[in-house]
Amino acid sequence: MINIEPNHPTAPAPAPNRLLPSSVLRFLSSACLALALSLPFAASPSQAADVRLPVIGDTASGIISKQQEYELGRTWLKVFRSRVRAYDDPLMQTYLEELLYNLATYSELEDPRIELVIVKNPSMNAFAVPGGVVGFHTGVFSYADNEDQMVSILAHELAHLSQRHFSRGTQAQRANSVLSMAGLLASIVLAATAGGDAATAAMITTQGLALDSQLRYSRSNEQEADRVGLATMERANRDPSAVAGMFENLLKSSRYTGSRPPEFLLTHPITEKRIGDARSRTMGATMRHYAQNPEFYLMRARALVAMENYPKNSIDRFTDEINANSLNTQAARYGLALAYLKNGELNRAKQQMSQLLKVNPNHLTLLHSDIEVDIAAKNYDLAIARLNNLLELNQNNYPLLVLKSDALWQQHRYDSADDVLTLLSRMRPQDPMIWYRLAEVRGLAGNISGLHQARAEYFMLIGVFDKAREQLGLAESLATGDFKQSSIIRQRLRDLAEMQEKAEKL
Repeated sequence: MINIEPNHPTAPAPAPNRLLPSSVLRFLSSACLALALSLPFAASPSQAADVRLPVIGDTASGIISKQQEYELGRTWLKVFRSRVRAYDDPLMQTYLEELLYNLATYSELEDPRIELVIVKNPSMNAFAVPGGVVGFHTGVFSYADNEDQMVSILAHELAHLSQRHFSRGTQAQRANSVLSMAGLLASIVLAATAGGDAATAAMITTQGLALDSQLRYSRSNEQEADRVGLATMERANRDPSAVAGMFENLLKSSRYTGSRPPEFLLTHPITEKRIGDARSRTMGATMRHYAQNPEFYLMRARALVAMENYPKNSIDRFTDEINANSLNTQAARYGLALAYLKNGELNRAKQQMSQLLKVNPNHLTLLHSDIEVDIAAKNYDLAIARLNNLLELNQNNYPLLVLKSDALWQQHRYDSADDVLTLLSRMRPQDPMIWYRLAEVRGLAGNISGLHQARAEYFMLIGVFDKAREQLGLAESLATGDFKQSSIIRQRLRDLAEMQEKAEKL
């Protein structure tokens, strides 16, 4: 797949200075200033264990409605995306989205509008933000032994959302809602980028800013999220004992690392009592057999290769697993193939994929990755032919369509790539990376008006409203003779003004 870097000369690079209205920016600036003052100080383990995410609003008095909560969360997501680049892997995105959406149907969440953002980061962290935003670090894969353990983290975050823990508090919190969201943003951005002591200090500062207004998860909130998340696992026919298993893995990792606990433990402190409570609630679950999903192990291998900066380390790791006859040899072979691909050893990657496909010739993930090797080898005609065959059986498949657009792009068939990405933009209009790619392709195809429109959509999704307006203005000036396009652009300008007005009122 094409690796689109933010600093590509034709890429619509974000403007860092004017992301949101001044009212929101003032709160963000205050939070960031406090964070900057805190960075020289390291957190002690006892301090870190007490840190919790802030709580916002008040459901009892209805100060923040569910719709306001949704809009606040989506505004937060725009700012987050402008600071942290989401991990662009359609295969993993689809896998995790399907897990999350399925789990949500068994949860107590009333609003089905959920947005998943994946961050490529080796730290163990996940977060939930009011309005249905769920964040997931690829590092979670490193700590989970199986899919149910990983799903237990998602179930816990959905429980925080369904119980509206961010929005339960006192009436006085309404005035501080944007500030606490800004503090949450700043701490999570640091956890996703800087990590280490900087993230720890940020979270402690966020807690300090919110403490007077009791803007943090309480112990009862965590207990309720544990209980509700566990019930969700049971209704979804997931192994509820995986909750305690995942907790134990996290606690064990913090003991072995010594320096600092995983990010998740900073916001969701885990104790022996909490593990014991989770285990006691699931005593009967150990008598049942829960089948494991082989796809988890493939995605886990994919995440491990993506997080490793030196492909040769991944090659050594998965080679050792294969030689040791690990329980997941197929996943290890898949990881080895991806590591060879990342290292440019295409023949070896192809050999590993061929062995895997002999056993599972119709496995979509394996076929997708085998075609990735074809594209890397510049066998574009073969790759596109294979993709067309697969799309006949799997119409509108998101990962396959993105892969097809990549193959067409690299083959310099920009108009055809435009067609595929335009279809994807209709399927996933809230995905900024689709618009990012579309802007690139349209620019290469000479469709300058379309380039500006795609850039505008991208900027809107990351909250850079002034740049979005500028791009729409340029597109409008080029579409003066096209009544239909002019009408579409004018409507988007009205939509943008409404979007900005809502953000200012939050």
